[in-house]
Amino acid sequence: MPLTVLDPNNPEQEFPALTKALSVPDGLLAIGGCLSIHRLLKAYRHGVFPWFNPDDPILWWSPDPRLVLFPHKLIISRSLKKTLRKAVVSVTFDQTFDEVINACAEPRKQSTGTWITSEMNRAYRELHRLGIAHSVETWCDGKLVGGLYGVGIGQVFFGESMFHTQTDASKIAFARLVAQLQAWNYQLIDCQVHTNHLISLGAEEIKRDLFKRLLDQYCDGYVSSHAWQNE
Repeated sequence: MPLTVLDPNNPEQEFPALTKALSVPDGLLAIGGCLSIHRLLKAYRHGVFPWFNPDDPILWWSPDPRLVLFPHKLIISRSLKKTLRKAVVSVTFDQTFDEVINACAEPRKQSTGTWITSEMNRAYRELHRLGIAHSVETWCDGKLVGGLYGVGIGQVFFGESMFHTQTDASKIAFARLVAQLQAWNYQLIDCQVHTNHLISLGAEEIKRDLFKRLLDQYCDGYVSSHAWQNE
């Protein structure tokens, strides 16, 4: 079955039904389009996210199963609890979004490239400027040592990427984020695809159709519009 090609000049164009996604590669649903605010918000609400290499066209994905975390199911290991009690690092919200996304875009040890292209970087900075994308920062001695960023829509937080240069720094950022999201009445955190790192923190895989039903239920849910600003 041929992939749907999205018109880059028509962000109103609908995504195909999630059942049209390929099984190999898992979840590839559409190609092309743009990274406008309207297109990205439509994608997240539909259960779709962009992921592509610098030389690729924009690729849109909706894998099955989907990795999610229900905030009340967060698992904090004994060692992480000990680290949190030591309070050797501090955590902030939305203080240095640009630094966080740039750090997330740095090539990892096992690769030389990055999927956070300059086009992606610009798009998510604009989402942040509009109060839709958010960052969490972990600091030690005044230096940024870890963090993550994602998109908040209604009562759903869509995690995008995390980084660390100090042991447990990204786990600390994530644990603090989840606790805060629970306090703000968020109901779901999208973790996209399976990683042992997130499974260890309580994430679980659910069927794609259940994920879509949860989005339909929670993306229009209420959280305080000032929640992030107050942190």
